[in-house]
Amino acid sequence: MNRRPHTGGETYWIAGIFAVVLTALSRRYGYHRDELYFLAAGRRLDWGYPDQPPLVPLLARAMSAIDPNSVMLLRVPATAAATVVVLCAGFYARELGGGRVARALAAGAVASAGLLAVGGHMLSTAIVDLAVWSVLVLFVLRLLRTPFEPRWWLAIGVVAGIGVQNKALIVVPLAALACALLLLGPREVFATRYFPIALGLAAVISAPYVIWQARNGWPQWALSRAIAGGSSGSSNTRIEFVLLQLGMIGPLLVPLWMAGLWWLGRQSRYRVFALTYAVLFLIYLIMVGKSYYLGGMYPLLLAAGAVAAEPWLTGHRIRTAAVVSALVASAVFSALMLLPTLPMSALRAPSAVLAINKETAETVGWPQFTAQIADVRAHSAPDAEILTANYGEAAALEHFGAPYGLPTPHSVHNAYWWWGAPDDSRPVLVIGMPVDQVSRFCRDAKPLGRIDNGLGIHNLEQGRALVLCRTPRRPWSEMWLAMRNLG
Repeated sequence: MNRRPHTGGETYWIAGIFAVVLTALSRRYGYHRDELYFLAAGRRLDWGYPDQPPLVPLLARAMSAIDPNSVMLLRVPATAAATVVVLCAGFYARELGGGRVARALAAGAVASAGLLAVGGHMLSTAIVDLAVWSVLVLFVLRLLRTPFEPRWWLAIGVVAGIGVQNKALIVVPLAALACALLLLGPREVFATRYFPIALGLAAVISAPYVIWQARNGWPQWALSRAIAGGSSGSSNTRIEFVLLQLGMIGPLLVPLWMAGLWWLGRQSRYRVFALTYAVLFLIYLIMVGKSYYLGGMYPLLLAAGAVAAEPWLTGHRIRTAAVVSALVASAVFSALMLLPTLPMSALRAPSAVLAINKETAETVGWPQFTAQIADVRAHSAPDAEILTANYGEAAALEHFGAPYGLPTPHSVHNAYWWWGAPDDSRPVLVIGMPVDQVSRFCRDAKPLGRIDNGLGIHNLEQGRALVLCRTPRRPWSEMWLAMRNLG
């Protein structure tokens, strides 16, 4: 067996510091809308949902069982997943033949990347997907060792199945990597009984979610088409997709990952990963995929770049100082602009923070939002049901509404639509929909004002309408099917 040098402590130190920083900042600001949605889904555990598999809602349920009101605890799985990615970067450098400098550079570059700062700060399918793919790439690298080690297929199959239970999109990079291996080799990795066993393991683990989707009409496909059409708040155009590849990791790190792409393309045993990156880039560009869909490839590219740069850096203090300075600058920028290090007042318009990462605004104002809805309801229709335009509004009211006596909200958006329509016998307070839209299903739509978080921070809810509907045009149960909104 081909022996690699042991990974030194530098990878673990960098990953540990990274985890400490994320944990220290995890309590600042508040829940993201998606995290509140995962908590809501976790209260209704199922084998699948129209917009996601069950793994992250299950994680949210587990964390809330320990403490239902701790945002820091909810984010522990995200911190752990992001830390795994940093560790994998150091391990990649080792597998590719890098020494101590390459391992430290790879782990440090990934830890300072903007993508990991944003993803590691909050619980999401994206950060778990990034960790799962990072582990899969590590196992494939070990599969490709000389001599060939076929038993790694078993681990690949298990992790791939878990990956599908987190985010179905992982089948796209898996298929791209498999096709690249078939085209460029080494093809002998498939000539083993462990490969079909791995396929079987992945199929068995992912089967419950696939069956749920089939029984419910494959709503994930409809959702994917809606996202490609720009329905998601994080959707982007094709031009934005290309430009964000340069900024997602950090502008100062672009030369490093580009060097890694070039280096991989020159290695006969590893050029399969360069081809996989190129294929995925084209697939996501054509699909109008979100920019971060390609994010899983960058830890490997950065590690390969670190291996390529190691001879150039060894023994050259000025070059090393320049690279370290770039890493520090990238880390500081990520911490200030992408993590909640600055006072909340930095989010007030005009905000440089929100110009770079608008998702930060979705982690503030939810308690104030809930208080305002409770006040409006108490003064206009104390017995009203609540109907929201999106899952974030509904999940926030469900999480923060108990002290105000708010009923379980309803929404036309994603999984909330599956969870049922308002009661036909009660008035309905409609949140986030303009009056003309409410009038399509209500005979007496009455404006009650607009949402204001009172913080001077503009997020997706700020300024949206509050409307009371006492007389629906038809029973809600009859109109519900036509009101569904996937996106």
